Amino acid sequence: MTTRNEGEDMAVESNENLVDQRCPECGRDGYRSPSVTVDAVAARETDEGLELLMIQRGPEPAVWAGLWAFPGGFVDYGEDPEDAVLREMLEETGVSGENPRILDVLGTPGRDPRKHCVGLFYLVDADLDVTPVGADDAESAAWVTIDALSAENVASDHLIIVDMLRQ
Repeated sequence: MTTRNEGEDMAVESNENLVDQRCPECGRDGYRSPSVTVDAVAARETDEGLELLMIQRGPEPAVWAGLWAFPGGFVDYGEDPEDAVLREMLEETGVSGENPRILDVLGTPGRDPRKHCVGLFYLVDADLDVTPVGADDAESAAWVTIDALSAENVASDHLIIVDMLRQ
């Protein structure tokens, strides 16, 4: 089996908006793999019903600008996904969390316009005493009643998770 030597560049070619990285010696495309993302699903019961901690997306990617989404982002290289989901929730909302538990995994190619991403959705116990404030790449953050969320105002495939919580 031929492998890439340290410091050797891989050939890069575009294929339907996906970057195709191939070994220059053997042409094998084993270097291409999806990115891993994490999303925090935090909920609380109020007099108005079930509320979810959501962010309003910033300008990128443009197709999701202004839409509601769960706080989340990319797992850094060398980072545990459970640490990543707590980090992303704190960075985007100012709300700390604990006890992440896997809720669902969504990975359909094309679910993210930037690249193929496999999303890990975690139930997270949130600090309910902190008022969420949008930060990082979130335009805003808030507790949103589940009944206010719909296909018209929720980004990506996050509505699948919202609908799961409605049941």
